[in-house]
Amino acid sequence: MIKTSAVAQERHIIEAPARVFHTQDSVKAAFKAGELATDTVIVVRFQGPKSNGMPELHGLTPTLAVMQDRGLKVALVTDGRMSGASGKVPSAIHVCPEAADGGPLALIQDGDIIRLDATKGTIDVLGVDLSTRTPAAPNLSGNGNGVGRELFDVFRKNVGPAADGAGVCI
Repeated sequence: MIKTSAVAQERHIIEAPARVFHTQDSVKAAFKAGELATDTVIVVRFQGPKSNGMPELHGLTPTLAVMQDRGLKVALVTDGRMSGASGKVPSAIHVCPEAADGGPLALIQDGDIIRLDATKGTIDVLGVDLSTRTPAAPNLSGNGNGVGRELFDVFRKNVGPAADGAGVCI
């Protein structure tokens, strides 16, 4: 899903190198460290229902908006969710299948050129044969143990894709 109602027409197509993260906090840390100073498609994977239950990623909006206000071409691609979708930054959310379910986000690497086309509703990785890559593995160690979270492991293993409502039938 790519919400474009608040995205300027000239930002409906973004083509830039990927920068891959597994948490929204790591995106914010990279920004604070000055590592996000060029055109970038931010990929935040392992945020879907099979990974960690789709936490709210709306906290990324200010960071991405600042990058865009600095004149950079920026977009977000994630298997997670954002309330309010994108605001003024093009954001592809709920990408399915999610990375933890063998989706293509698990194959993207830093530096891959990604073309997000909100007009056509497509996301392409240019000049790379993704079928030759081994998918990244999620680190869910912090999500499955302690404070009762291990009780939800059965749901992560049985949840359907976000595109179908992320329902669970046991």
